[in-house]
Amino acid sequence: MKEEKNINIERQLPLLTHLLHNGFFAGNDEKSRIEREKVKEKITSGLLDWGYPLDRHDCKDMVCDNMIEGNLFTDYMSVPFPSPKNPKFTFIDLFAGIGGIRIPYDELGGKCVFSSEWDKKACETYFANFGVVPYGDITKIPAEEIPHHDLLLAGFPCQAFSIIGKMLGFADTRGTMFFEIERILKHHQTPYIMLENVKQLVGHDKGRTFKVILDHLGKLGYYVKWQVLNALDFGLPQKRERVIIVGFLNKEDYEAFNFDFSPKPYNLNEILEADDDVDQSLFATDYIIQKRKEKTANKTIFYPSIWHENKSGNISVLDYSCALRTGASYNYLLVNGIRRPSSRELLRLQGFPEKYRIVVSHQDIRRQTGNSVAIPMIRMVAKKIYGLIIKHKNEAPKAQGWKEAANY
Repeated sequence: MKEEKNINIERQLPLLTHLLHNGFFAGNDEKSRIEREKVKEKITSGLLDWGYPLDRHDCKDMVCDNMIEGNLFTDYMSVPFPSPKNPKFTFIDLFAGIGGIRIPYDELGGKCVFSSEWDKKACETYFANFGVVPYGDITKIPAEEIPHHDLLLAGFPCQAFSIIGKMLGFADTRGTMFFEIERILKHHQTPYIMLENVKQLVGHDKGRTFKVILDHLGKLGYYVKWQVLNALDFGLPQKRERVIIVGFLNKEDYEAFNFDFSPKPYNLNEILEADDDVDQSLFATDYIIQKRKEKTANKTIFYPSIWHENKSGNISVLDYSCALRTGASYNYLLVNGIRRPSSRELLRLQGFPEKYRIVVSHQDIRRQTGNSVAIPMIRMVAKKIYGLIIKHKNEAPKAQGWKEAANY
């Protein structure tokens, strides 16, 4: 009985929060906040019915079972990244993580009509910042239940292709998640797509894995371009190379799109906090600090810097961070050789805005940022795709292959 209730909760919360933040209550203006407050009162009194039974007892259980439900109505009213009241286009956010891919498209006036993420802690962070609980396992969601959208975004699981992992590719269940994207595209014929993954995807299995992905997109009618980009070129002091794949149903859009951009310098000083402001638990032990000093005795030391220890034990002293990783050892990155990066510094290394909320443990943030994206890199691509979307919206909103924005 408890298991059935949990399943019911997992289905209700995403539906409820998506409806509220994408409906008449979108925006962060005073009127929208007042309307959301009214809805809050109705829900907590058990009077609101979105098409399923919701009595007082069930409502209490639904909002208190875990952290997401417990904070549902205290944090819901004023999130840092609300949906726009008058969206310029719609998109869906698959394998959403903590919303790094979503943020640049929010900034451009896009409305996220559907998000999906299976990791519970990532959902807590996502909810605290966007006001919606992502739907869960995408393999269990029929494509026809996903609203129509102009753009599909997906940072599909990369562990199956990462050099840090076992490089099993499609032999790993996480590697098959691309075919969930294919399933959704086949049903919706989404005009625009943007996918992100590790650069190793391009060369995996001597290029055969990447060829399968490109061939499958081509058979769906997409014209595809791709490029390996590095976060260092987008003003972030982090060496993070990722492949960005974009696809278009319209050939003219494909021909108009390019990955041209002007590199932007990075500055580690803009990322780091003062040592006095950092939790003392993040400082390495005297033993670790001494070992680092011994291993860098013949190297040029400068400050600020990040000291990186690779798998062989070699220490590099750099003015940037090596790629944030989910499963890395606790001390593989040390700021100035003495402490680990704080939660806020980890978010800054990925380009998250200062208003982005931290609602989980530092250990969770380490994992979440390691799985996230370099936002300025996505922002550059987003602006180019946005220009093409708006061009069609203005000139030929009912052109062949175009889906009307969903009333969701």
